[in-house]
Amino acid sequence: MEKNELYPIFLKVHVLHVTIVGGGWVGLEKVGFLLKSSPNANVKMVALEFSERVKELVEEHNVQLVQKAYEKTDLQGSQLVIAATNDEQVNISVYNDAKEKNILVNVADNPPYCDFYMGGIVTKGNVKIAISTNGKSPTTAKRLRQFFEEVLPDDINKLVENLNSYRKSLKADFESKVEHLNTLTESLIKK
Repeated sequence: MEKNELYPIFLKVHVLHVTIVGGGWVGLEKVGFLLKSSPNANVKMVALEFSERVKELVEEHNVQLVQKAYEKTDLQGSQLVIAATNDEQVNISVYNDAKEKNILVNVADNPPYCDFYMGGIVTKGNVKIAISTNGKSPTTAKRLRQFFEEVLPDDINKLVENLNSYRKSLKADFESKVEHLNTLTESLIKK
């Protein structure tokens, strides 16, 4: 069986500089996904044109719109780049420029040109679950996201906050704390 070898990480995109090249439907999908998970993300979008839906969505967020043709210099200061145009040559140029500058890059719907994928995400308070299908089936990730949104209790954040307070009150070494908290939370997965 094929194995997903991706390593999941959670990025603080409110302190990173994210550039999205593209302002149409795919750009909307990518910026929408990013802002849903991280409403304070620091994003710059570069495109010849921006759809009205993009303009509406980014109006209430920290998104800079730069209306012009893409140039390599648009990646200056970026730490994460998403190429989301409907022009494959532009997307591949973005990819090559990003790789040259050692910037992580995702070319929408083109897995060979991706350092990372934007998977399904479930968020309930401080609890966040990321779902990946290794770029094979975004629809499956979406359905799994919907499943977890339904099964995770709405008050799970209260549990997390309480456990965090309790963890801070424990006066033991790290190993003992972990062992104690593992025992305490074991009932979360028992049927």
